[in-house]
Amino acid sequence: MAVPTYDQFIEPVLRYLAVHPDGAIARDVHDATADVLNVSETDRAEMLPSGTQLVYKNRAGWAHDRLKRAGLSTSRRRGFWQLTEAGAALAAKYPSGLPDHVIESLLREYNDVRLRLPDDEGVAAPSGASELSATVSPDDRLEQAVSELRLGVVAEVLDQLSRVSPTYFETVVLDVLHKLGYGTSRADLTRVGRSGDGGIDGVISLDRLGLEKVYVQAKRWQSSVGRPEVQGFYGALAGQRANRGVFITTSSFSTQAVEFAGSVERVVLVDGRKLAELMIEFEVGVTSRSVRIPKVDSDYFEE
Repeated sequence: MAVPTYDQFIEPVLRYLAVHPDGAIARDVHDATADVLNVSETDRAEMLPSGTQLVYKNRAGWAHDRLKRAGLSTSRRRGFWQLTEAGAALAAKYPSGLPDHVIESLLREYNDVRLRLPDDEGVAAPSGASELSATVSPDDRLEQAVSELRLGVVAEVLDQLSRVSPTYFETVVLDVLHKLGYGTSRADLTRVGRSGDGGIDGVISLDRLGLEKVYVQAKRWQSSVGRPEVQGFYGALAGQRANRGVFITTSSFSTQAVEFAGSVERVVLVDGRKLAELMIEFEVGVTSRSVRIPKVDSDYFEE
């Protein structure tokens, strides 16, 4: 069972705060609402793709944000939540649970309309299509957008790699490995660049004297790389008395190739998807742009 969407946290957050009229620490609310929603320990360990926060805490936080936007709760200091009189009155008015139209009003994006009690005149009716994404929190939407953009760049990187020459592809591979920390300088990574190299396309010196080396094979292929190619590379390593080797391709490895690499100690396989991900992460042939996301500094406003 996945972590419920943030709209499902609104009701339990409201109820927990209603029975704690003096307010509660946010982390206690997080755990109490997760208990109510039967979020398993496994699901509670799930992190946002960015790795910055646990998903269930993030969604509980956005649920409370919607209550704050509607004037139903406050957070006068960091990590402490408390219902307003309007919030307490709303909880008392609907002891069996908030009606759908109230939840829908709270979910309306950028809604700053205050719910008026005791009647419902201040609660707008559903607006239709805008509610389709309302159950996805802003953080989740941002993470999804970043994920989609990243997948698009992965595909574009692989397309670009399929167009470069085999010689230049070998250079790209060495650039990536250098960014990963192999070699004390870029000069320590050299392309063999000749036929009959015994399956070796590049050599990385891990120390200044070149006593320890990593050998590299780079294949710009469309079809899957099979066991014979990986086994041949392993044999080439033995011929060079090499301690380790990296086999990188723009395509994929067959099951037999992966099983063979797993059965020996000194061969690492990197397929096209992994290579593209590394190029994105270490910005090899890829640039990144920063997005400034504002967040209120609660400490600044402490008197």
